[in-house]
Amino acid sequence: MPSDKTTATAIRLDGVDLSLGNGAARVHILKGISLAISQGEAVGLVGPSGSGKSSLLMVLAGLERADAGRVEVAGQQLTGLDEDSLARFRGRHVGIVFQAFHLIPTMTAVENVAVPLELAGRADAFARAAAELTAVGLGHRLDHYPSQLSGGEQQRVAVARALAPEPRILVADEPTGNLDEATGKQIMDLLFEAQARRGATLVIVTHDATLAARCDRTVRLRSGAVETADALAGAGEESRV
Repeated sequence: MPSDKTTATAIRLDGVDLSLGNGAARVHILKGISLAISQGEAVGLVGPSGSGKSSLLMVLAGLERADAGRVEVAGQQLTGLDEDSLARFRGRHVGIVFQAFHLIPTMTAVENVAVPLELAGRADAFARAAAELTAVGLGHRLDHYPSQLSGGEQQRVAVARALAPEPRILVADEPTGNLDEATGKQIMDLLFEAQARRGATLVIVTHDATLAARCDRTVRLRSGAVETADALAGAGEESRV
């Protein structure tokens, strides 16, 4: 593994607990999660359905608040941030790709990608969005709406949107789950190539063993806790749980 993957910690969770729901319906989702992920590392979060993979991803992306424990991402302690500060942090540092694309149906491809850039105050939002769409092979589809795009094209738009702010952290929740095998591989090629080129940290929730095997290591969850964390031989201490 290249040495720059062990020089800094991009994500650190210490004793993280998360419960969701209210009253009798409240469920303890994450139970004492402690995990360190190095800058530039690709990590696959795996485990059975209901094991807490997506919830863990949402916590480290700042989309869910932990009930207890410490969450530090890109050098920022997330636990004490208010909602506006969390939104600004995500806009600068975290790119997110969802299984269901989550594109705005009334906006064109270039408008969907430009939105987070405009919110961040980027004067070149549309030029940057067009460049990212071109980079993922959609330079000829800038003015098309999501309904005019295939599933694979919509996910390419979502990838371009995640990459456009040049985030230090990329997270993806079952990004190939709604795609056929060939299209899914193309999407993951885009993500891994972008991660390697930009030196970003990539965390992927997946049930796909082939996809997980492409990561530097896997972290297996079961019943809301870390069951195993398999690191590559020679990985430094910072890249281990």
